[in-house]
Amino acid sequence: MQIKPILSALRRHKAGTFLIAAQIALTLAIVCNALFIIQQRVAHLSEPSGIDEANIFVIKSEWVGAPAPDQADAQMREDLQVLRQLPGVQNVTPSNSYPLRGDGWDDAIRLKPDQVQDSSGATIYFADENFLDTLDLKLIAGRNFRAEEIGHMDLRYKLAPPVVIITKALAEKLFPGETAVGKTIYLIGGPATVIGEVELLQAQSVEHWASEFAYRSVIIPERLNVSLGAFYIVRARPGQLETAMPAAVKALFAHNPRRVINEDDGVLSFSDVRSRAYESDRGMAILMGVICAVLLAVTAAGIVGLTSFWVGQRRKQIGVRRALGATRRDILNYFMTENLLISVGGVLFGAVLAIAINLWMVTRFEMHHLSMVYLMAGVAMLLLLGQGAVLAPALRASRVPPVEATRSV
Repeated sequence: MQIKPILSALRRHKAGTFLIAAQIALTLAIVCNALFIIQQRVAHLSEPSGIDEANIFVIKSEWVGAPAPDQADAQMREDLQVLRQLPGVQNVTPSNSYPLRGDGWDDAIRLKPDQVQDSSGATIYFADENFLDTLDLKLIAGRNFRAEEIGHMDLRYKLAPPVVIITKALAEKLFPGETAVGKTIYLIGGPATVIGEVELLQAQSVEHWASEFAYRSVIIPERLNVSLGAFYIVRARPGQLETAMPAAVKALFAHNPRRVINEDDGVLSFSDVRSRAYESDRGMAILMGVICAVLLAVTAAGIVGLTSFWVGQRRKQIGVRRALGATRRDILNYFMTENLLISVGGVLFGAVLAIAINLWMVTRFEMHHLSMVYLMAGVAMLLLLGQGAVLAPALRASRVPPVEATRSV
């Protein structure tokens, strides 16, 4: 197949050629970046929390009457005892927050008291001696809190516990190549000795700004007494989550009815917590998928429409070629090659446009740089789409009989 006659024909149809090439380029640029965003969002959705999600639920109990801190702590300890006595409950712990909640307590971590620049940011979890067991956290170094080390505080107190447990990610950031156990770190309220290290514990926020600190957490041996209420993280026995959740709420109200547990977010299984935390990521992935599908469909329809129009215009020329000895395969190859040339021009320009769009998003939205794998996959996809879309009109052109050469235009 000689390319020169095809290029001559395309020069006579500049407008249509440019429109299809531009459409392919724009589709490639958007689809490559959209697929990359989908991959990033899906990967974000599947990030591990480090806890036994299948058997954990959370209760948000709000007190009626705003009790004093000491009274609130006593009520909290009574609630914990009530929950532990339920047959479907394996363990329970109080906390100020939990992974994926979206809101909570963060603090700057330093290694020296007079340090100007923070060594790292970290999520702060208040906990008792049952925290590790309830969340099923893996202790990889040091020890757990003892019951006598657990205190209680309200928001007016300084955050200055004598001992803490930190995550492996934070330990590696603060003490690379060393063990963190026995070391001293400085919170906003003062020094604390690291007595243990857990494998994995995700932060409360899953927003992009918090990605650097996603697994840097500090566990504080305190029950946080807020007059408005408390979070109870409950670990049900395997297979008993559905029965343990309503039983826990019923038991709490039976023990002390002076509380409020909202229907919408007062009791959440961790599957609900995860669903809510990643709702925007899931929505973005779906939206990008729909946009890709629509763009690819419109591009394919444009190629089919333009090629069909050209076939209608060239029926007499095709008939002449057939009369001069061209086979059906020759006619088919002509239109397939013609479309391939247009597609190649489109994807070359589209590849440059895709990189430019990605660079703009990197600077404006702090996104990752586009992987060349997605660019190459997009190029292959658009070339295959173009060849597939032109196949039907090209087959119709190959069936034009030689007698068309004798018909008047």
